Amino acid sequence: MKLNIVPARTGTRWARDGVRTFFKQPLALLGLFLTFFVSFYLMTRIPFVGGVLALVLVPAAMVGLMAGAREADSGRFPMPLTLAVALRQGPQPRRAILMLGAIYAVVVMMAIGVSAMIDGGGFAELYISGGDLTDEMIQEESFRSAMWAFSLLYLPISIAFWHAPALVHWHGVSPLKSLFFSTVAVFRNLGALFIYGLVWMAISFAAGLLLVIIVVITGSATIAKFGLMPIALITSVMFFSSLWFTFRDSFTADQELSPITPQP
Repeated sequence: MKLNIVPARTGTRWARDGVRTFFKQPLALLGLFLTFFVSFYLMTRIPFVGGVLALVLVPAAMVGLMAGAREADSGRFPMPLTLAVALRQGPQPRRAILMLGAIYAVVVMMAIGVSAMIDGGGFAELYISGGDLTDEMIQEESFRSAMWAFSLLYLPISIAFWHAPALVHWHGVSPLKSLFFSTVAVFRNLGALFIYGLVWMAISFAAGLLLVIIVVITGSATIAKFGLMPIALITSVMFFSSLWFTFRDSFTADQELSPITPQP
């Protein structure tokens, strides 16, 4: 495995490839993302252990979404079981991705614990159990402080785990080493990832602006009410599809990457 240093302009191509890949297989990728979202939401409904279980499975699910984008980019139709591909590759790879998930759950729960010490657990309950963010919550200074504290603590976590699940799955890197290599890759390609983030901010803003313009032209509040969710959903699927390209271009494999479908 070799780390690639890419020019900053590559970030624009990563975002563009995510959009392009979505339109190759929009229904399949939407289905994968909705399966991911609904499954994790239902898991959080399980008392006591549901939220932690969902966190443990996040790295495996990220591999599944990236595998779906890889399939779509290759002109194939990603099947629903693609989402669980990281858990279907045999005992050793499955153990590795679950160990990475356990590490992820521990560090995220530690960050949530810090936020709970600030606001008494309000933000932690919202994060783990889900629910709606109300105006009353936002107006509470302690809740805002807890939210900002968690966001700051989650930033290094996201850097360490950006490429880690894919490294474990496709390159067979051990969980701890994958966190190190992911962090190094992010900082070595920080310019490209910065541009990548700016492009996605611009895409999100443009999508929201388009909805506002349509509402103003038509004068229909119904469009605003029912149009926001599909736009946010499609934008999210495009973003998650683009994650595959950030990984693919950041590392060169010593041999051909493992296939999507597990071998018998």
